[in-house]
Amino acid sequence: METETEMLNTYFSNGAEVEISSDEDGFRGAWYEGIVVRPIQKKQRTNKDDDDDESSNKLRVLVEYKTLMADKKGKRPLKEAMTLVQLRPRPPPERRRKFKVSDEVDAYYNDGWWEGVVMEVSSDGKYSVFFRGTRDQLEFEESRIRIHREWAKGEWTPPFGDEGEERKKEEKLVSTETKPNDEAAEIFSKGSLVEVSSDEEGFEGAWFVATIVKLLDNGNYLIEYQTLRNNDDTAFLQEETDRLHIRPRPPDIGSFESFKVLEEVDALHNDGWWVGVISRVLKGQRYKVYFKASNEELEFKHADIRLHLDWINGKWVRASQALKL
Repeated sequence: METETEMLNTYFSNGAEVEISSDEDGFRGAWYEGIVVRPIQKKQRTNKDDDDDESSNKLRVLVEYKTLMADKKGKRPLKEAMTLVQLRPRPPPERRRKFKVSDEVDAYYNDGWWEGVVMEVSSDGKYSVFFRGTRDQLEFEESRIRIHREWAKGEWTPPFGDEGEERKKEEKLVSTETKPNDEAAEIFSKGSLVEVSSDEEGFEGAWFVATIVKLLDNGNYLIEYQTLRNNDDTAFLQEETDRLHIRPRPPDIGSFESFKVLEEVDALHNDGWWVGVISRVLKGQRYKVYFKASNEELEFKHADIRLHLDWINGKWVRASQALKL
């Protein structure tokens, strides 16, 4: 398991090109290009590190943005102190490719790369991308889109390589005998146990267990939460949700003896599963988990953490593996 110092020396040395995530309102969900200026000693504080909590003792690095400026004239690049969980190496260049509906992508917008989903492909080759965080849907040229990848434990997911081979592997993981609509109808039928996400402020990054009550005429679902109550606390909350905010319950892939630093996980908190990153391994099978969406670090016991999985194109994906239903 790599320590913070090893991660710093391997990936974030002085002058290294990186991508930077921010927790400030209006910037969450985006990655901005930058370079590492220098590490900041753990006991050294900057004007952003005046909090007297444990986060001030984390290893931080000073980064300089390539596209965000500190002054209105746009002449002085913005510099900030970041923890390692807010950084990743700059992805290597990749071949241009065609995208299809439901592809998870990053779109270059407002000086950064924002995670979204391809919703439509126009006849002139442009792509309409939906952004969950803002619920906006914008159109992009192919040159402004790239495949969405996650970086954890020194590896990119999905891995870089021949794009044609990647597409073939993806296609093999989805049954060719079942039409997508038929498959969705089978997975998300009345009574099915699912997980539902929300874009409401304070709930970003969480999945809540629910049951499908019925399929609505507009193609959405009426669901009933298993842990959230209505305002009168007389019954479990029922709500309408669309296909972008619903997924099956993650499969049981067995228990893990321990989790590692920088491993992406879901933590059970406030009645839902919140995606985060292991920031510290404690004694007694306890962990510190960092949540990028809220910029919080909380402590959890082993039993309240599970490996993070993404539901992409009808399959569960983790690291370089894909779990077929």
